[in-house]
Amino acid sequence: MIVIKTKEEIDVMAMGGRALKKALDEISLMVKVGVRTIDIEKRAEKIIKDLNGKPSFKGKNSFPFSICASINEEIVHGLPSGRELKNGDIFTIDFGIFFKLEKFLGNNFDKKKYPNILNGFHTDMARTFVVGETDLETKRLLNVTRKMLKIGINKVRPGITLGDLGETMQRYAEKQGFAVIKGLCGHGIGKDLHEAPDVLNYGERHRGLKLIPGMVFCIEPMLSMGDDDIKLSKNGFTYITKDNSMSAHFEDMVAVTENGSRILTK
Repeated sequence: MIVIKTKEEIDVMAMGGRALKKALDEISLMVKVGVRTIDIEKRAEKIIKDLNGKPSFKGKNSFPFSICASINEEIVHGLPSGRELKNGDIFTIDFGIFFKLEKFLGNNFDKKKYPNILNGFHTDMARTFVVGETDLETKRLLNVTRKMLKIGINKVRPGITLGDLGETMQRYAEKQGFAVIKGLCGHGIGKDLHEAPDVLNYGERHRGLKLIPGMVFCIEPMLSMGDDDIKLSKNGFTYITKDNSMSAHFEDMVAVTENGSRILTK
């Protein structure tokens, strides 16, 4: 079932999204040669605590950490560890925080005004970074994935289908020579981290669910420098490219509005 959000609920999700964006910006400053990914995880946990939030990922399907820390061929759900970032790596941070409205309104919080949003909302976003210096083609992979996300967000408006959205992103990425990862996708988000619908990064025009105002979902393109085949690593959590090619992942949380889209993680 698609959960349609009210304007007030979307405004609250945007408050959380802005806080998440600032938090991700802060921990991204740690992305340097020699830094251990577990130390970035520890910093993220400290920020979540300071924000009076809760980690959206930790405990979800038994995932043991607050961030996903994916390196090179790791597409999503990489596990923070003692592994040090090396020059030339590309590193994806996927980050989510669960917020309650009281965090933002404090003494101005009025339960009567917000009767349906007392339980709070999840937030979710991802960015891929270059560690040190890398080659031009790897930089292009990141730039194309980032632009693919922007193209997808700009496509969102009432009346189009999820197939229209996916086809637009897929056409751009493949024209640039990169493979769209088809075994993973975006998702609805709200009181639950993963809600309907699935938001594919590929598709056929005029096929699938029609977008209407009040939908909120995460668009998260994932591209590979090789082919689109993926496999689950031995740790049982991390998806990697089957040919071990570099992959990039960008994600924002977006609401469908009467006139188009609103980026909530901005």
